[in-house]
Amino acid sequence: MEIVGRHYDTAQPVVVEISQGIVDRVRPLGATSSPLPWIAPGFVDLQVNGYGGQDLADVALTVDHVERVARGMDTFGVTQFCPTVTTQSFEVLSHALRTIAAAVEARSVVSARFAGIHLEGPYISSEDGPRGAHPRSHCRPPDWSEFQRLQDAAGGSIRILTLSPEYEQAPEFIAQATRTGVIVAIGHTSASPEQITAAVDAGAHMSTHLGNGAHGQLRRHPNYLWQQLADDRLVASLIVDGHHLPPEVVKVFVRSKTPARCVLVSDMTGMAGMPPGRYDTSLGAVEVLENGRLVVAGQRQFLAGAALPLGVAVPNVMRFAGVDLSTAITMTSTAPAALVKCRCGGFLPGAAADFVLFDLEYDAAGHAQTLHVRQTVNRGEVVYQAN
Repeated sequence: MEIVGRHYDTAQPVVVEISQGIVDRVRPLGATSSPLPWIAPGFVDLQVNGYGGQDLADVALTVDHVERVARGMDTFGVTQFCPTVTTQSFEVLSHALRTIAAAVEARSVVSARFAGIHLEGPYISSEDGPRGAHPRSHCRPPDWSEFQRLQDAAGGSIRILTLSPEYEQAPEFIAQATRTGVIVAIGHTSASPEQITAAVDAGAHMSTHLGNGAHGQLRRHPNYLWQQLADDRLVASLIVDGHHLPPEVVKVFVRSKTPARCVLVSDMTGMAGMPPGRYDTSLGAVEVLENGRLVVAGQRQFLAGAALPLGVAVPNVMRFAGVDLSTAITMTSTAPAALVKCRCGGFLPGAAADFVLFDLEYDAAGHAQTLHVRQTVNRGEVVYQAN
């Protein structure tokens, strides 16, 4: 099998020869008059809460539901993703985790796209603002015994755990989780700067969707945003869908953390992929607007999660933060893959044949505006082809 495109880093036309799911050889294409798509390693999304009307934190979740969410990633150029389960009761969480693990075991479609589970909560702040759309009644302090039972339900596949270090037992809990190989991320927090530092000292390595899941108003300084931005031991995930963070905030965050310490995530909920309209969900009535913004129904300001795919972030971060295409792709593919140590596409012989081929639309001023996925290749198989 061969795929042809412009290398995302060099802009040179290349032919990628693929055999048995891995890259066999990459060679120059030479002169061509045909317009070629860009070709890059497949996107890796560390935060996917659901898709197509199905949330993963659902007591009625089935293996078929998980497979449909996994297949939905193909449309967006995502070749590896972390199914993300958010704050709920122990019963709902354990069911969701067990079902995802069963889907990975039973369905090759799921296992081929699986980068580990992201458990977002339930050990987060119960305060309005920091808890976001997570139900207050299920926000609770870290409990190591409970987490072990949740990890058992997941078959040991929880890879990322987002928690708030504002609780007294958080440092010890973080150290225990880190020793087992779990990446502990700080998020949905009202922690003090001192508690943030204690969490990082204990092993926390990531900030989950930095700038979101926060109070509407903060003390100028110090506060938990500055503290996470300033700590070079933390990698920040960012939702750059054009709705969650203003462009100037994205620019400041990326320049502060540097692109090397930033990864992009979609944070898609079950409303992703749904047409504009009003929907009743487990979190209440929500509305998908024409521009893809997902809000609490009846107004347009307060977000109810994300509904746009990861690829939207590539031209956005280029435009907002002034980074080039190569840097934007790294933040969307190889960097998140390295963070969770999952499979990722590459251009050297023996690399996984996971690729996304796409076009970029530019405005009259030459700024990237829109990314269109032409083709997704997962382990050497074309799993999505645009019309």
